[in-house]
Amino acid sequence: MSDVSVRILICEDNPLIALDLQAIVENDGHEVVGVCDSAAAASRLLATQVDFALLDIDLTDGKSFGVAQALEERGVPFAFVSAARPSDLPEDLRGARFVAKPYREDAILAALPRH
Repeated sequence: MSDVSVRILICEDNPLIALDLQAIVENDGHEVVGVCDSAAAASRLLATQVDFALLDIDLTDGKSFGVAQALEERGVPFAFVSAARPSDLPEDLRGARFVAKPYREDAILAALPRH
């Protein structure tokens, strides 16, 4: 279990995967501040206090790249959790943490920030 609770935003268009990610991070002692399936909903949730985000690349309304860039501008770390390849990321996001689907629980936990 993590030493510090992190407020996490989950952006995932598959409800079962979203629930699994939520269970993984909550079981590690973190708070999920929002779960969404679109970039538009994620952008609205960025108004809340978010310490970290798990982003699927392909959401119901397109790619999550704009959300990732907004998080970077705010200094909020994130990780992509996707079946896409890291090489599919735009050049400016290629340094981001990346967890490939299908993922293992330990890979998700390793992507979370440890203070």
